[in-house]
Amino acid sequence: MSDATSTVGPIGRLGRWSATHGKWVAVIWVVIALGLGFLAPRVETSLSGAGWEDTGSQSVAARQLIQDNFGGNSSNALMVVVHSPEAVAGSPEFGAAVSRVTRTLEADPAVSQVVPPMPGQTISRDGHTAVVMGGAAANATEMVRAADRLKAELAADGGAGVSVYLTGASGMWSDFNEANRSAMMKSELLSWPVTLAILVLAFGALVAAGLPLLLTILGLVATAGALYLTTLVFDVSIWAMNFALMFALALGIDYALFIVQRFRAALFGSGRDPVDATAETMDTAGKAVLFSGLTVLISLSAVMIVPSPAFRSMALGIMISVVFILLATLTLLPAVLAKLGPRVDKGALKWAHSGEHRSKRFERWGQKLWSRPALFGIPALLALLILAVPVFGLKTGMPSITVVPQDDGSRQGYTLVSEAFGPGAPGTLQIVGPAGEMAAAQRIAADDSGIAAAMPAQPDGDGLAMVQAIPTTGPSTTETAVTIERLRAQLPAGVMIGGAAAEQADLSAALSTYTPIVIGIVLVLGFLLLLVAFQAPVVAAIGVITNLLAVAAAFGVARLIFQDGWGAGFLGFESQGFLDAWGPVFFFAMIFAISMDYTVFLLSSAREHWDRSHDPKEAMVGGLAHSGRVILAAAAVMVAVFFTFALSGPLPPKEMGIILGVAVLLDAVLVRLLLVPVALRLAGKWAWWTPTWLTKVLPEVRFGH
Repeated sequence: MSDATSTVGPIGRLGRWSATHGKWVAVIWVVIALGLGFLAPRVETSLSGAGWEDTGSQSVAARQLIQDNFGGNSSNALMVVVHSPEAVAGSPEFGAAVSRVTRTLEADPAVSQVVPPMPGQTISRDGHTAVVMGGAAANATEMVRAADRLKAELAADGGAGVSVYLTGASGMWSDFNEANRSAMMKSELLSWPVTLAILVLAFGALVAAGLPLLLTILGLVATAGALYLTTLVFDVSIWAMNFALMFALALGIDYALFIVQRFRAALFGSGRDPVDATAETMDTAGKAVLFSGLTVLISLSAVMIVPSPAFRSMALGIMISVVFILLATLTLLPAVLAKLGPRVDKGALKWAHSGEHRSKRFERWGQKLWSRPALFGIPALLALLILAVPVFGLKTGMPSITVVPQDDGSRQGYTLVSEAFGPGAPGTLQIVGPAGEMAAAQRIAADDSGIAAAMPAQPDGDGLAMVQAIPTTGPSTTETAVTIERLRAQLPAGVMIGGAAAEQADLSAALSTYTPIVIGIVLVLGFLLLLVAFQAPVVAAIGVITNLLAVAAAFGVARLIFQDGWGAGFLGFESQGFLDAWGPVFFFAMIFAISMDYTVFLLSSAREHWDRSHDPKEAMVGGLAHSGRVILAAAAVMVAVFFTFALSGPLPPKEMGIILGVAVLLDAVLVRLLLVPVALRLAGKWAWWTPTWLTKVLPEVRFGH
């Protein structure tokens, strides 16, 4: 055993143990895969289609009050639209369709009561459109599932010349989730062959290229099973699985690229035996992977403070996938590499250079940056700043009905309700409170300029009453949110406003409040983790500031595309005039997490060279030469994966794919391979300076051995 490998740190020792106890490692992962894999198929039917709410908001409290006291006719209720261009309410064919709809709703256990169409309220003036309400007998998640199973049957309840559409919040979320699930699946299927092609090019060997897929598949199976167990405790958004899949693929590839490249260099370039090569690899690249994974987990954990079940469960799903990928990378991958040994290059292509850890091309690039930093650094900085400028005019809002495909029933029903009863009718406000206060509440609502009509108070017989108020503007508009805020300031004490539009407005307001808090937490924790990892405050600041630049530039591009509509026709979407409100907080955490991957890979290599030479030039050039190829290859895979989501039909996957794809592209090309090396060049030896007092506080971390 060489001196170099006998002095490895804890991660190197874990790698050595995994390499020499491969059978035990394999058995443990087989048990995990079989145990959680047995549960994995159940996750699809257990995930929640709802949860997009501010849990502690007034609107959610109002919904529960209405749910319990007014026959379930809350925002969760099923709204069924019956329409005929020829027949009218009361005609035999129209009445027959209403009767069939009523029987279908009454037969479902999720419906507490059926409210038939009522003249002057839920029958249009021309009689061609009527609304049947199915009261909710279950929570929001179960009502979305009820919409899933009922929408086709209800559509079949129409007759000759009479159409039936399920809409309302539950119907819209049902169609929204189905369209997004389908789009995500298509994008994922499209991304796999592209990913394989890039991996083969990056590794230059078929066996090595398959290792990231091993990590990804194992991580996905384990994550799916773990998410199912989580659903037994609380609701988990259906989006959690989609994001977990995406992150498992992205990080599995990132980590495997970094580990396998370093292993091949130690095995073929340094001539070590497979076990020693594995220990050396995990002591250096494995340590970087651990810090990268911790950074991802820290970034996503900040999202957990947003008081929304959907947000928290999506962040949790990604975090679970990251934990499994990280564990597999630190234990199973070294065991497999040690077992493969030289066979890791089986199926090698002609251009493969197994022992070439230091890329000559990136070394030459580093030399250019060192000799002429201003020539390359200033244009890169200006490009990022120019792209970031539009972010200052970024507007956000909750998704409108335009995110649902035009042919889906919920959108067609929504359009009919808007045309028949006014643009605010799909987002009718539900004002609820003590019966004695509701006559005044009704007058206040009726007199408000933002309200088109306020119905008489409906008592529940138990001291409460409810007023239905139709806004003059659509549910997702800023004007409706302002109307809700104004009414709340005027209504008597104890009177609350609920309804789908109010829930959207409250969630949007909560996101506006929590977004800067989440961003601040991510930045501070990211800086502290980089400080612990690299023991240098200047380097940690460089990593965080350049990350922030890349994120700002990505959102600047997002503003131009999704808010201003640049390229909307080419990309096939209808601009809402704003970015969906979850974008800034959730995508920021995701982008920052991914960007920190590349930061850690680059700076860990640079730190390793600094520790050996204490030469700032060798640290910068050597770090770039050893990590540049990995960063470029990993970014190519991520950009390809993310941009496939831009080809999806619905708007939210397009937002996610384009924002994340642009962010990774800018981060890899302009930041990690250009701006950060230039910053290291300008900082010189001060980049790696550590105050004496700080060395006494920080744990000692080294990326060499």
